[in-house]
Amino acid sequence: MHVVITGASGLVGGALIAELRRRGVNVTAVSRNPRAHAALSGVTWTGWDGLTDAVAGAAGVVHLAGEGIVDQRWSSDRKAALRASRVETTRQVVQAIQESGEKPGVLVSASAIGYYGNRVERESTESAPAGDDFLAHLCVDWEAEAQGSGVRTVTARIGIILANEGGALPRLLFPFKLGLGGPIGLGRAWWSWVHIDDVVGAIVHALENPSVEGAINLTSPKPVRNREFSSALGRAVSRPALMPVPPLALKLTLGEGASVLLASQRILPTRTLDLGYRFKFIEIDDALRDLVA
Repeated sequence: MHVVITGASGLVGGALIAELRRRGVNVTAVSRNPRAHAALSGVTWTGWDGLTDAVAGAAGVVHLAGEGIVDQRWSSDRKAALRASRVETTRQVVQAIQESGEKPGVLVSASAIGYYGNRVERESTESAPAGDDFLAHLCVDWEAEAQGSGVRTVTARIGIILANEGGALPRLLFPFKLGLGGPIGLGRAWWSWVHIDDVVGAIVHALENPSVEGAINLTSPKPVRNREFSSALGRAVSRPALMPVPPLALKLTLGEGASVLLASQRILPTRTLDLGYRFKFIEIDDALRDLVA
């Protein structure tokens, strides 16, 4: 089995490579700077100019490339970079598949639960309509680009990833370990989280099962309010979680990008479950204990 991964040096890409190698899968990783990663055992690295040859005959292509959403304050230039790193790279992947002599079996293209916008209290499954803010429009265009490959296509709408190697958790852990952690504002916003092992597990499930097609949500079946998340993280590190973070502080730091952390999204993985994936981590306490320990 041969799988091609773009965005292979990122959080999800690194974890996915490790799991596929554990399963004996041959991996070709696509990077803007393949020489920087060439020493990684068991992985063939190539640049984007080698994408068409790489995808030919592959069992699957996993497209994960994209700039970090909250890595920088959102400016007009930053928004353009976020779009280009998702929409334009997806266009490149689809074009490579179309031009390849032997098409791969499946394209699993990342998306995000930003697709749904700020839903406040409403539960949203994969059939819910898209939202109407910047991230929602970005996700709609991102997913639309993936549809022209001519192969089975899965768009994986990923929630708030919990992992030790990156994402939200390492940033949150430091103040919590000092006893300075707490909810954002009143903590009423819904957080649709997912353990990194389940992100990887669901992607592998999509690669291996021909019945998986279309949009799937990669979020725990049990989203929690931000105050519940904060309490669980406090329990995991044996510290209080009583110091609320003023929403204004996030807005001053991240500008419009603070909407990612302030939005209330109660997302359920209904199709993901219907298509046979079983989450390893459903309860937030179990997920955080596993990671913090």
